Amino acid sequence: MTKPTVLILCTGNSCRSHLAEGILRAVAGNILDVQSAGSKPAGYVHPFAVKVMAEIGIDISGHRSKHVNDFLNKSVETIITVCGNADQACPVFPGQVNRHHWGFYDPIKAEGTDEERMDVFRRVRDEIRRVFEAYGAGRIDQHKQSTTNF
Repeated sequence: MTKPTVLILCTGNSCRSHLAEGILRAVAGNILDVQSAGSKPAGYVHPFAVKVMAEIGIDISGHRSKHVNDFLNKSVETIITVCGNADQACPVFPGQVNRHHWGFYDPIKAEGTDEERMDVFRRVRDEIRRVFEAYGAGRIDQHKQSTTNF
């Protein structure tokens, strides 16, 4: 059975969408094909995003920045946008059944020392973690109910 694809979108696909992808994949990657992309990909994953995820035991160092157009011909079951610009620029996917928008502050905009900026990345990571762990747990519950024989 093919796992349903959940596509997490952000404008640059350099930070928030990768944080969410890593967390959701860690929680529900056994039942979901979790991907991320951007409407205007930055071409890199921010090093602070990689560092704050490593702090919680999730390795996103192999992630790469991708364009949403890479997914237009793929079967996408759920779209989740994590920034306002991506929500407004989100294309319609054929057969798409679910769409959610959960906006988060862009930690790349943080100013100050590296440690102060890392603190902002950690705060946003933790906010994303709460939302996506709950979403993943809900999807696991749905999956269990749909595969249980009564």
